[in-house]
Amino acid sequence: MSSGSGTARTFEFGRTHVVRPKGNHQATIVWLHGLGDKGSSWSQLLETLPLPNIKWICPTAPTRPVAIFGGHPCTAWSDVGDLSGDGADDLEGLDASAAHVANLLSTEPANIKLGIGGFSMGAATALYSATCHILGKYGNGNPYPVNLSAVVGLSGWLPCSRTLRNQMEGSIQAVRRAASLPILLCHGLGDDVVAYKHGEKSAQALTSVGFRNLMFRTYNGLGHYTIPEETDEVCNWLTAMLGLQGTQS
Repeated sequence: MSSGSGTARTFEFGRTHVVRPKGNHQATIVWLHGLGDKGSSWSQLLETLPLPNIKWICPTAPTRPVAIFGGHPCTAWSDVGDLSGDGADDLEGLDASAAHVANLLSTEPANIKLGIGGFSMGAATALYSATCHILGKYGNGNPYPVNLSAVVGLSGWLPCSRTLRNQMEGSIQAVRRAASLPILLCHGLGDDVVAYKHGEKSAQALTSVGFRNLMFRTYNGLGHYTIPEETDEVCNWLTAMLGLQGTQS
């Protein structure tokens, strides 16, 4: 038992679902579900996408008490008081989930490009992982072990946006990594769960600290869900950014 500081929380992650590539394996992407959901919900959708060169890994978040639901437990990548990025950030929960994702990617072959994507709170966790990658460390200071080639966030927000600029100052390597990491953010104007303005503000925060390879796409009338127009955009963007062969396997 540690003295003084109390013991760190341990997190029990749920079941992981894997979608194997139908063609030549070129990239592996961990995809993170939203609050209260599970990995299998997304693995079923990702399996239908015309991306034969991608292996998808869809983990399930730990079940934990969540402040936004008055402490009621559900699957969540971290504790949240609101779905905007404006509230307090659960650094311990974010670090644990980012480390779980990095561990899933760390066993992939050296020639495979690695990425992280997600929806809603999953998108927030993917963006947090992106900041860990460019800073070279988690929020707790431990080294971040994975080199990311692409990050996708649908209907999400950026955690820890207020401290990102200060953390990047003085680190030439962080600025260089931020400039080269491809990020695709998509958000619906009709989103009544994570308001569009929070997605827009997150994109602006990332751009302002030097994420130059960032695309922010807006969808008229889209609520807090995904549509074929959006998944088509994700497919085209991933194919271009990861240099995928497509159906020529």
